[in-house]
Amino acid sequence: MRELSTRETITVGLMLFALFFGAGNMIFPPALGQAAGTDVWTAMLGFITTGVGLPLLGVIAVAYGGGNLQTLAGRVHPLFAVVFTFIVYLAIGPFMAIPRTGTVTFEMAILPFLPDSAKGSWVPLFITTIIYFALTYWLCLNPSKLIDRIGKILTPALLIIIGIMYVGTLLNPIGEMGQPTGAYQESPFIKGFLEGYLTLDALAAMVFGIVVTTSVQAVGVTDPKKITKSTIKAAIIAAIGLGLVYLALSYMGATSFALGHSENGGQILTGVVQHLFGPLGSMLLGLAVMLACLTTSVGLVSACGSFFSEKIPGVSYKTMAAIISVFSAAVANVGLTQLIAFSVPVLMAIYPIGIVLMLLSFAHKLFKGYSSVYIGAIVVTAAISLIDGAALIGLPVESITEVYGNLPLYKEGIGWLLPAIAGALLGYLWGSLRPKRKGEQKAYQEKPSNT
Repeated sequence: MRELSTRETITVGLMLFALFFGAGNMIFPPALGQAAGTDVWTAMLGFITTGVGLPLLGVIAVAYGGGNLQTLAGRVHPLFAVVFTFIVYLAIGPFMAIPRTGTVTFEMAILPFLPDSAKGSWVPLFITTIIYFALTYWLCLNPSKLIDRIGKILTPALLIIIGIMYVGTLLNPIGEMGQPTGAYQESPFIKGFLEGYLTLDALAAMVFGIVVTTSVQAVGVTDPKKITKSTIKAAIIAAIGLGLVYLALSYMGATSFALGHSENGGQILTGVVQHLFGPLGSMLLGLAVMLACLTTSVGLVSACGSFFSEKIPGVSYKTMAAIISVFSAAVANVGLTQLIAFSVPVLMAIYPIGIVLMLLSFAHKLFKGYSSVYIGAIVVTAAISLIDGAALIGLPVESITEVYGNLPLYKEGIGWLLPAIAGALLGYLWGSLRPKRKGEQKAYQEKPSNT
């Protein structure tokens, strides 16, 4: 049976790293580093726990669950599987995440080099998004070549640029680390943990899992167990890469204190590269951001194109990829601020549901695969996360959020955690006590697994 060679496994791992590593992932760690100061390593340990650990678990969960999100979500209910999967693909795809890669590319890689007279015009953004998504579409035309195009070309280029920036910081230190500020003064690990949770990469992992599986199959691996094994190896490589890059970027942020306080990680990186490399630094940063956004965009268009072309009869992958690219270009022109304002409530509503679904998949055999466990945990989680999303868009749910405010960890943004555990336990109790339908337990025991 065909297996991936070590070189091929590394290449697939680098591709997965690039799919995860978007512009947001580049600017979060420097901001954390500057705010955490001398406690940067404690904070980064928390950040890596959720910013790297959850995406790694997400890819593995999809690999073990049958290779796609819908199969995993089907353990709750067939209708839930269809609805939740479509919502996730639309959210992480053409409605929010894909257009945002285009607007971030414009904001950080194009806008700084425009003359002042052109910065207020809509034309530069329009032209940029057309070129950007045309390039994205071309790279997606043949999904089997994603490994070569991303894993062998774009990812190494991105890592080289980040490496140059990091080495420059080591050889020419900007200054000493500052004192921790804000929440990092009292609980740097918890603050870093929550920052990593907000990267939203765990949700993307459920989409990228199928991209990795398809790429592994494209090079001739057909045995389900070997596909799962190769996917997990690639996920581990991607996780190691993410962790190392996050550490480097956070160190750059921690030592940037001498340059003054910055409002976000983008400003921190801009200040660092300009200090180290002068005007060339802005070009270097712009290229890094563009590569980071492009690799993520290619992965998302490819994943969404594959999914929707399978679900919509008569529409080919190439046609669907073109539709998604054109639609994303149009949405991108509403601007970054508007996109973020729209995306945050939606993601806050669905992200906890995805995390609970992912975590339950690892205990699937432990609780005998009872659907009642999934239903109990998901229903309770959704009751909290959907209200959180509604509150962010201004719906009148204050009376409900006041009650939720009494939940442990609610103010920290994970008030759904303990109720989800309680819902799962109640579901297990119900599944254990209720009479089994004829053949139900036998079906579970004989259910084939690709592990």
